[in-house]
Amino acid sequence: MENKDKKFILWFDQVGIADVASVGGKNASLGEMYTTLVPKGIRVPNGFIVTAYAYRYFIEKEGLLSFIEETLKDLDTKDIKNLQKKGKAIREKIIASNVPDEIEKEIAEAYKNLSSAYQMEETDTAVRSSATAEDLPGASFAGEHETYLNVVGEKNILKSVKMAMASLWNDRAISYRVDKGFNHFDVALSVGVQKMVRSDKGSSGVMFTIDTESGFKDVVEIDASWGLGEMVVQGKVTPDSYLIFKPTLNQGFRSIVKKSIGSKENKMIYASTSSTRAAGSGLVKEVEVTEKERNIFVLNNEEILTLSRWALEIEKHYTEKAGKEMPMDMEWAKDGITGELFIVQARPETVQSEKKHNSITEYKLTTKEEPIVVGIAVGTKIASGNAHIITDVKKLNEFQKGEILVTEITDPDWEPIMKIASAIITEKGGRTSHAAIVSRELGIPAVVGTGDALSKLKTGQMITVDTSSGTSGNVFDGKLEWQEEVHDITSLPDTKTKVCMNIGSPESAFMNSFIPNKGVGLAREEFIIASSIKVHPNALLNFENIKSKSLKNKIEEATLGYENKVDFYVDKLAEGIGQICAAFYPNDVIVRFSDFKTNEYATLLGGEEYEPKEENPMLGWRGASRYYDPKFREAFKLECKAFKKVRDDFGLKNIVALVPFCRTPEEGQKVLDIMKEEGLEKGIDGFKVYVMCEIPANVLRADEFLDIFDGFSIGSNDLAQLTLGLDRDSGIVAHISNENDPAVKNLVSQAIAKCRERGKYIGFCGQAPSDYPDFTRFLVSNNIEAISLNPDSIIPMILAIAEEEKKQNL
Repeated sequence: MENKDKKFILWFDQVGIADVASVGGKNASLGEMYTTLVPKGIRVPNGFIVTAYAYRYFIEKEGLLSFIEETLKDLDTKDIKNLQKKGKAIREKIIASNVPDEIEKEIAEAYKNLSSAYQMEETDTAVRSSATAEDLPGASFAGEHETYLNVVGEKNILKSVKMAMASLWNDRAISYRVDKGFNHFDVALSVGVQKMVRSDKGSSGVMFTIDTESGFKDVVEIDASWGLGEMVVQGKVTPDSYLIFKPTLNQGFRSIVKKSIGSKENKMIYASTSSTRAAGSGLVKEVEVTEKERNIFVLNNEEILTLSRWALEIEKHYTEKAGKEMPMDMEWAKDGITGELFIVQARPETVQSEKKHNSITEYKLTTKEEPIVVGIAVGTKIASGNAHIITDVKKLNEFQKGEILVTEITDPDWEPIMKIASAIITEKGGRTSHAAIVSRELGIPAVVGTGDALSKLKTGQMITVDTSSGTSGNVFDGKLEWQEEVHDITSLPDTKTKVCMNIGSPESAFMNSFIPNKGVGLAREEFIIASSIKVHPNALLNFENIKSKSLKNKIEEATLGYENKVDFYVDKLAEGIGQICAAFYPNDVIVRFSDFKTNEYATLLGGEEYEPKEENPMLGWRGASRYYDPKFREAFKLECKAFKKVRDDFGLKNIVALVPFCRTPEEGQKVLDIMKEEGLEKGIDGFKVYVMCEIPANVLRADEFLDIFDGFSIGSNDLAQLTLGLDRDSGIVAHISNENDPAVKNLVSQAIAKCRERGKYIGFCGQAPSDYPDFTRFLVSNNIEAISLNPDSIIPMILAIAEEEKKQNL
């Protein structure tokens, strides 16, 4: 077996992952893929490697080693000028030196052979740096060294190789090694020379086998943009993004659970094909992307699925090789001339995959101050930021990420800025208000129902929001100090009662899935419709007949990438639901069909045209009564199509349907009949349909409801208001609403008993258990099957439920 340690040049098929010391991490990985994965159908462009041995040979033979040692003697990386001066001196010295003839000769020969292999006189290549310390624990040299694209011709290859070697002494690379405690001379620089994929005429991007935000490991995440991949890698462009669910992809389903179109305003293309230009200059250029290309998806579904299957194959290979789970970070490219896809780089993901999701954090203020605003606490966190008062939905675009939203009250239109707020403060509303619900979903603190926030706070004022007590929410002037205490959740007790989660925002689902749970007891469509769709379904169904040009333009803008507006509604709803189902797979995810009231539907684009004005929308045209009404029936069918797509296309059979606000069994049957027409038949292929138990009639006619549905999910907010005869949106009588009222509890007891008697599902998805410890004990003592809570309430409730079950010997 030949000794790789003494070779100037090695080809991809001569190296593997064990050869990091000879060729660096990137090149070792390219060799590993080329050798083992190309035979399995994964395309990887061929190339050769100028080894770490060649780098060391060059440095030593040209006498550069002593120069570098001398230059670094009084290095101070905290002194920027000192760092810049020394880095520049070393790089210039390397570039001015001659690469030994024996190395140059082998590089020239290898380039000639690579060009011949691709039937070209002089092929275009990517010249990439690959550091030999990339396998050391805690080392991530991504972006530290240089890459040169579209390098053509022997002369330019030689220049680019030398410049890549010099980049081992970039200011950032020198500083990084000092920070990490690496000896400068323990690290060498290998250079890969790889055949370019003509993605300048096609597209490219990055791909991970882990969610890069949350660390959720069951998805493939793909970013895609036009042109060469450097734009995506460097973050210079907002790409399209796609999420694919691994478990059902492996089962043969087309599980693309999310597709988001990016602005893709610029792309990088070849600047020239001349072989006489100077290396590192004029190789590529940035140009604007046409409006047509900006507004369409870069990849079609078949390409997304192909890349995803490759990603799984690559992850599987590296996992088996490492003997442990190995999420991967890859770069891909699509040749615009041949239409072929390629993988051009792969490395283990080192950020999210290293995180442990086995704890929760408790927040406590360390200073005592008098609050300037007080209200109801939502969540148990502390946050500081600049206050930003917004009272008009037209001014939402003025809000900046990290600010604290201060307003009178919120509705679904406000969710885009709520997602980027560090906290929320409202004058009106209680624990079941929109602001409270969304804040819980997003995991940010909120203080609601303050009554005077708008008069006490000013835009731009630095404030601290404290909801750590979980009861009283306090707002303080200035930025206060606080402590964060982490609690281990690996030793939580098991409970007989299933503790599930309430989820609305798909964006929060992956992160919240790490909190101990038995699935989702309530997933709300309204959040998806308000934030991802934004258009009234009837406006999409009747798009061609809309007379207002202004409204049409707004809908076109909201539905970029979709010619068929109905497909947009179905796809976006399915994707939002699919993300939640994927996050908690294989546990049941109970998804409630839309339960907007008329005033809420009217706020969607085109909504005013299709919604009546009601004096009391809370008690009007909502829930099941909408679904079979001729004025909404076709819109409800779109929801059914979305459910069917989640089950049949994504393979997420853990979805359970929930019909809200169903006043009579007769209208419940009408809803089930429409669902059956759309291919959603209860009982077929394990499909379950529950009904919300939130109207006294649901309890009084429980047997009739349970004859046609698979179970009840109790919604305490509506059950309390309808039992006590009040409007929970009315601030005047809101204080009377109390799930602990004997009349409400009596109905809850009856509902639980009847479902248990009939062997049907019985769950509770209201806020009462979180607010009233007595209510939790009441539910457990009545043998409730499942309690579904907002994410911030899960941990304390598991402990409380376990304690109550122990008391009752359950």
